[in-house]
Amino acid sequence: MGRAGVQRRTKRDGDGTADPQRRCIATGESAPRAGLIRFVVDPDGVVVPDIAGRLPGRGIWVSADAGALELAVRKRLFARAARAQVTVPEDLVARVERLLAQRVIDLVSLARKAGDAVAGFEKVRAALSEGRVAVLVQAADGSARERARLRPPEGGDALSGVLSAQELGLAFGRERVIHAALAAGGLAMRVVEEAARLAGVRGHIGADGAGEDRQDA
Repeated sequence: MGRAGVQRRTKRDGDGTADPQRRCIATGESAPRAGLIRFVVDPDGVVVPDIAGRLPGRGIWVSADAGALELAVRKRLFARAARAQVTVPEDLVARVERLLAQRVIDLVSLARKAGDAVAGFEKVRAALSEGRVAVLVQAADGSARERARLRPPEGGDALSGVLSAQELGLAFGRERVIHAALAAGGLAMRVVEEAARLAGVRGHIGADGAGEDRQDA
């Protein structure tokens, strides 16, 4: 993947079959669930983002894309899909972004607690040299020069750059982190998948040259 983000994978169910496709109410296109956001209507008639895909109720699906989400809100497509009057929070798109960002942070934190994630330039460089890295995670607002100090391992999903230094720092209990690395395993794949959705909702990842050449703790 390029430095701007991560490619989307097709999630697979436990039996190894491809993730069932769902139709986006904004674009009209069908795609694997891994690339969409599920919404439900709560008992009060309010549209609620179901980031984990576990809330009860009939799912309403929108592509994990800023433009698609904004179109669904602007054109009142949630009401059409629900076939009922619904309330769409004014900050729905921002709420989706916050929930997705927190989900990525939580997954990286879980990987850290499991001993499958490290942070800091020296630790990440050592892990890369030893071939123990499946995904290199770098802060979107780190400068291009700082991020270029480390190269991701081979592979299309080997680099993620969707979180800010502050957000990545939260996963490691630090003020800010520029470089982190994930070992191979289920958590790394989940981080890649959720980071892809977040990248789509954010519309773009930090521009090259953003941020300062500050070492992370």
